[in-house]
Amino acid sequence: MHIIQQLEKWENENLAVFAMKSGQSRGRRYKEPKHSYRTEFQRDRERIIHASSFRRLEYKTQVFVNYEGDHYRTRLTHTIEVAQIARGIARALRLNEDLTEGIALAHDLGHTPFGHSGEAALNKLMKSYGGFEHNRQSLRVVEQLENRYPDFPGLNLTYELREGILKHETIYDNPAYPADLFPIDRGTLECQVVNVADEIAYTCHDVDDGLNSGLINYEGLQEIKLWQELHDILIRQHPYIAKTPIYRHQMVRMLIDVMITDCVNASNEALIKTGPRSVDDVRAHVSNLVCRSEKALAKESRLKQFLLEKMYRHHRLLRMAEKAERIITTLFESYLGNPDQLPEGFRPRLKQEEAPIVVADYIAGMTDRFAAQEYKKLIDPFELI
Repeated sequence: MHIIQQLEKWENENLAVFAMKSGQSRGRRYKEPKHSYRTEFQRDRERIIHASSFRRLEYKTQVFVNYEGDHYRTRLTHTIEVAQIARGIARALRLNEDLTEGIALAHDLGHTPFGHSGEAALNKLMKSYGGFEHNRQSLRVVEQLENRYPDFPGLNLTYELREGILKHETIYDNPAYPADLFPIDRGTLECQVVNVADEIAYTCHDVDDGLNSGLINYEGLQEIKLWQELHDILIRQHPYIAKTPIYRHQMVRMLIDVMITDCVNASNEALIKTGPRSVDDVRAHVSNLVCRSEKALAKESRLKQFLLEKMYRHHRLLRMAEKAERIITTLFESYLGNPDQLPEGFRPRLKQEEAPIVVADYIAGMTDRFAAQEYKKLIDPFELI
């Protein structure tokens, strides 16, 4: 216990007054003794890394389906990039890096196969049962579906980690959550960091993957002011780099750096201006204090619009979205029509929960390739069962 006391003392002395300290956690749903040399948020992070749902992210779509190529981001590599960016921002703001990383690593555990297309399909199918939203599903994964401990269901994560999962907000994430469990107020600053890190990560790596795939090109990007400004800086430093493969990597690196730097500067200004003295002050504030500057967001808006028009609406991705809906819908209707097709581990739950919820849990946990294989087994009479 001497070591854990020293770690908690270090947090109290070195983290900002508005940072979430592990020794001040609201605790876990099921009481556990403290670990002798790991803080509560370190334990959370490590439980997530060892979870089956975390490993399955390797074969879940970010933008490109896994089998389209080995060099595109998957849901796992996206998650790792979010965690890396989030830790950097948290360190610069003197926040709790362990909590920040834990939230980042867990934020997509509930994602369906085939990315947002799969989620949209499952949400439509679950409309009569409250819909489907991947943040709520991520919380369900860590609270109920992971089965690794004899004394409690789920991973028994701290309140702050679970809250961070549910209050994760981006343009793709606007979850509703139970006010009795998680009051309707701001998430911790560590939670807010992950919100920004997620948007930075997917914007920049979608540019990288889009160029790598040929769905977007440099000519189109040169018309965007932000890209052109960074291009000019890079070419002044390295005049001959434009015609080499290193150019793309350096441009994406600079894009990430300028966004992170803006976040750190804008957040510092907001924190100095509002002067929160505790986590409770952060929760009570009318808006998020980890933020971006209006000037930077205005510049980036053209880049995001370009990605929407030229990449996300590209016929290759739209075709995959149609396939995803067909696969998810066929699986859902087939399992719901005959729940005995579900694996042995899921069938006993039908006695306690409604069949659509159990079926949705099963489908949401699938990887892209497993869902595609199951679809073939169901519709192809010549496919081996």
